[in-house]
Amino acid sequence: MKIIFAGPSLPDAALLAGEAIRVLPPAVQGDVLAQVEQGANVIGLIDGGFEYAAPVWHKEILHALSLGVAVLGAASMGALRAAECHPFGMIGIGRIFEDYRSGRLVDDAAVALIHAPSALSSKPLTIPLVNVSATLDAMEDRGLLAAGLRQKLEDAASAIFFKKRTWRAIVEQCADMAEPGRPQLLAALVSNSVDQKRIDALELLKAVQDARDTRSNADPPWKLHETSFRTRPTP
Repeated sequence: MKIIFAGPSLPDAALLAGEAIRVLPPAVQGDVLAQVEQGANVIGLIDGGFEYAAPVWHKEILHALSLGVAVLGAASMGALRAAECHPFGMIGIGRIFEDYRSGRLVDDAAVALIHAPSALSSKPLTIPLVNVSATLDAMEDRGLLAAGLRQKLEDAASAIFFKKRTWRAIVEQCADMAEPGRPQLLAALVSNSVDQKRIDALELLKAVQDARDTRSNADPPWKLHETSFRTRPTP
């Protein structure tokens, strides 16, 4: 059984995944464990809850890995957990994972955003910092940013709370920018916007589709020790 936990990073995951993959809402604590106990062999973690529910616990991921379950992460909560758990066998995918793994990114909030409810397809409503960076990289490569403007935009984006961060808010936060140039800059940011979270999520989806739907028989080179904070319910 193959599972993907997805939300605003890949709102159309259910349409793209096909019948062989079960798509579930963003994971919270206990969800990975529950799917392992129900027989999941491949788990793709993209999105996860963090503000109003306890996030996915590292130990439930380690428990899955210890049983030979393939666990992949990308884009959002998945990238965070993959950066933390990759030494134990979790597979990280995409630019955002690599940035966390390498230390280029350290703040969890870089992937945070707000989104519409699941009834409205979990559409993203604000811009995460990882998408800001990817967009500015693309614009720099195309010669679309004046000298010094990138740093101003990054500083402006970082100063805005993730629930209020939009391209318009970022442009408005650049206080020393001449008013006539704001509409053109906003239009350029919107038209060149890069959704890095979606890019990485699509790469994870492909990896899950290609993965074998069986558990590995190989023992990991580490042992999961039972503690008072158990990962499995007591029989």
